[in-house]
Amino acid sequence: MSIRHGLLALLEPGSRYGSQLRTEFEARTATSWPLNIGQVYTTLGRLERDGMVVQEGVDEARRVRYALTEAGRAELRAWYARPVERATPPRDELAIKLVMAVAAPGVDAGQVLRTQRRHVTEALRTYVRERERALARAAPGHPQEVARLLLLEQRVCHAEAELRWLDHCEARLSRLT
Repeated sequence: MSIRHGLLALLEPGSRYGSQLRTEFEARTATSWPLNIGQVYTTLGRLERDGMVVQEGVDEARRVRYALTEAGRAELRAWYARPVERATPPRDELAIKLVMAVAAPGVDAGQVLRTQRRHVTEALRTYVRERERALARAAPGHPQEVARLLLLEQRVCHAEAELRWLDHCEARLSRLT
């Protein structure tokens, strides 16, 4: 999710000031995407420059409130309507580490895989426990808890996929080395 579009989404119900947007963004993403307040204000400045938000005045604490414009609403609708591109795989430190380990003298690539598998297995256990707690709290009419549940389920799925990939790599290495 781009910060730009996340902020637009948070402004849709009504105007907000920067630190309020930061807090709400982190709450909605279950703190999986922490934001620096500087990022928020830099992004708001660009959105204002692009005509997607306007300053709507200052509140009693002298904080500038930002509001969505019609152009911002149109951009938000367009963002929701288009798919997220997956054409270019993200850079992945584990993949880079593994391909380097395979050719590095004195490095046991199998040990790299086993170390990672232990780490991911423990992370998966943690995610599953957190998901169960979130599932108990998630109920219709509580979008924050449902959002947290969805993010935890994504983490579970990613960890499971990484474990499958590690299994695949280990099998490939055992056949080719």
